Amino acid sequence: MSSAVLTVASAACFRRSCAGFEPETLSGTDCAALADELAAAVKAGEAALVLAVARAVSCGAHKARGFSDGAAWMARQVGGTTGQARQALETAAGLADCPDTQTALLAGEVSLLQAAEIIKTEPEAPGAEAELLELARGSDLGQLRDKAREHRQAHCDVHELHRRQLRARNFRHWRDRLGMVCFAGALPPETGVPFINRLELAAQRARRAVHQSGGERERFEAYAADALAAMAVGEGPARSSRADLVIVCDLFAWRRGHRHPGEVCQVIGGGPIPVELAHELGKDAFLKAVLHDGVAIHTVKHFGRHFPAELRSALDLGPVPAFTGAQCADCGGRFGLEYDHINPVANNGETSYDNVEARCWEDHKAKTERDRQAGLLGPNPPYPP
Repeated sequence: MSSAVLTVASAACFRRSCAGFEPETLSGTDCAALADELAAAVKAGEAALVLAVARAVSCGAHKARGFSDGAAWMARQVGGTTGQARQALETAAGLADCPDTQTALLAGEVSLLQAAEIIKTEPEAPGAEAELLELARGSDLGQLRDKAREHRQAHCDVHELHRRQLRARNFRHWRDRLGMVCFAGALPPETGVPFINRLELAAQRARRAVHQSGGERERFEAYAADALAAMAVGEGPARSSRADLVIVCDLFAWRRGHRHPGEVCQVIGGGPIPVELAHELGKDAFLKAVLHDGVAIHTVKHFGRHFPAELRSALDLGPVPAFTGAQCADCGGRFGLEYDHINPVANNGETSYDNVEARCWEDHKAKTERDRQAGLLGPNPPYPP
């Protein structure tokens, strides 16, 4: 029997096994172990499917099945859209230039979407494949996209990057099936970051107010939607002591007006920008600076809940020396972040650089619950519950 027939037979056998699957007959532990194996099998199977379709299309085999367009044939096969199928076929074509990614994909170690992100990044940032592949094996797609974007930005001329960002700005809107007004858009970092920062601040205040009043809490996204509507009619949050936009720029680059290799000039949470733009944004603005050899952040500590300004600034900047901004310690997200004590204050934890991490609302709640179960919060646990 040929290997091709064996492959078809194996795929058919797997499909029949899934058709008869009854999860109720297994324990929770067994289902968890099965889920781990199936996740790898699904990723490997998706890779094999795409490569098989790509080969069939290159040979014209799809035409015998009544399709003139190979992507349309694949879309019918998997129940997706033609656009999604076309992207998958583009990923299959790019695997030839990233053999290590193809090997990991067929082994079920990474997903097709993760492989696509690596393949798109490697030509723009040669040599990034190895690091991105290692990250993909142990993280989700969001974290991989963040790191891939950092690689692409680092290998792109900052002026060209900013020109691309300006050309890519957009806004569109539509109505969904419920009649909701939906929209999507993109802004360059110098306008998008302060907009998001103010929006998140207003949403966090609203959520905290509901918590303090004992009201029923909603998703963070619901408070963000209310904040956006308020900002649109000029009822946004009052100014606070926290900056809407924070720029990190090497002092020598600032003075000479351009960067040299190894020097940083970027918007926290938004990536690199030209030094000239940093100068322009700095006009008539309150500037926040953190010096490497100024205040030693590791020495700033106390036992209350208040965050000193220099400590909050350092936390907002993110890891040194990349200064890529704060991210959730658990999921890597950047939306709706709050600062959480690793060892809770109720358990004599310090408010210090080494004892504070950023977390999104959901992961903050989960961490608080773990601390409660461990008996670290005392009789009156802090916000969030």
